[in-house]
Amino acid sequence: MDMLPVEEQLARIKENVAEIITEDELVDKLRRSFAEKRPLRCKLGIDPSAPDIHLGHAVVLRKLKAFQEMGHHVIIILGDFTGRIGDPTNRSDTRPQLSEEEVLANARTYQEQIYKILDREKTELLFNSKWLGKLNFSDILQIASTYTVARMLEREDFANRFRGNLPISIHEFFYPLMQGYDSIAVKADIEFGATEQKFNLLMGRHLQKEFGQEPQVALTMPILVGTDGVQKMSKSLGNYIGINEPPEEIYGKVMSIPDEIMPDYFYLGTALPPAEAGRIVDDLRNNRLHPRDAKMRLAREIVGLYHGPAAAARAEENFKQVFQRGELPADMPLFRIGAASSPDLVSLLVRTELASSKSEARRLIRQGGVRVNGEQVAKIDARVQTAGELIIQVGKRKFARVIFS
Repeated sequence: MDMLPVEEQLARIKENVAEIITEDELVDKLRRSFAEKRPLRCKLGIDPSAPDIHLGHAVVLRKLKAFQEMGHHVIIILGDFTGRIGDPTNRSDTRPQLSEEEVLANARTYQEQIYKILDREKTELLFNSKWLGKLNFSDILQIASTYTVARMLEREDFANRFRGNLPISIHEFFYPLMQGYDSIAVKADIEFGATEQKFNLLMGRHLQKEFGQEPQVALTMPILVGTDGVQKMSKSLGNYIGINEPPEEIYGKVMSIPDEIMPDYFYLGTALPPAEAGRIVDDLRNNRLHPRDAKMRLAREIVGLYHGPAAAARAEENFKQVFQRGELPADMPLFRIGAASSPDLVSLLVRTELASSKSEARRLIRQGGVRVNGEQVAKIDARVQTAGELIIQVGKRKFARVIFS
């Protein structure tokens, strides 16, 4: 594959980027890569601490996709080793360690999802236990000796915990060292991450110098705010949009975001060319475009990215039926259930996949978020009639049709 001229590559690389450390080094690497027809080795480390990839993760993955399209080599490192410790970035306490089984289960899900964005044939997928698991204690001491505690405490999250007399476990200091060692193991030319990952990316540069390698360029991307419009997107905060969620769910969540964060979603969450995204944002800010219409365009673009244009069109029609015309969605999931006994609503919510557990089902009922045939249900111990069919609704966007037989 022929590479683009360096100037064109650099212009594309800089789109929506937060910081490049350093741009001069990047230009030098691009020039040598172009002259030698040698793809750059582009590294992203992902710790599978939760099973879903959301739009926040996708910001960085989509930048990697751009590098693939320019002819470079992408290396995804799934942190099955580092994930057992957990990244201490932005943590105010020690993260509970995950079991090997939990990490591997999440890693399998990540493998399925990243190829919604990246080209499978152009992606090298590695687990960092392949090299970190082989290090002996002497190796670890050598790595640790290259960095001081004082420098480690310059990291904001560690500094805040130290000043607040909050515990910092020794093993947490090893996390950035291990992630940095990943860059040595794969001989990374560029490492990618969100802005909050800057310390870890710089550690990779530091360790590569210490071990005689040319230091990688650190490239950071902005953090996408979650659907609440306040905090960064996170599954634990419940403000995320998962790329593997059903089209209707993604569409509905995008329509729920505050108007003021739409510009970031157009720039960071879609595949629109920056100039086109800029025109939409400019029309929105100058009242030439109604926020509702802009948001519907945004929702179509995002659903289309991960499920295709046809699914985006169906999701939009579903949204119009439910929210604009007050109708029920045409393609509700159908469940046929035996009518031998009158089931309790809590169990039925779990069985119809409207709640992930009975405890969640009870919480949804307590909060007034459950309706059966249009009527709100207030009793946790409510039972349902098994004659005919039921339409169960949870919140504004989840529906199930139940037929008893």
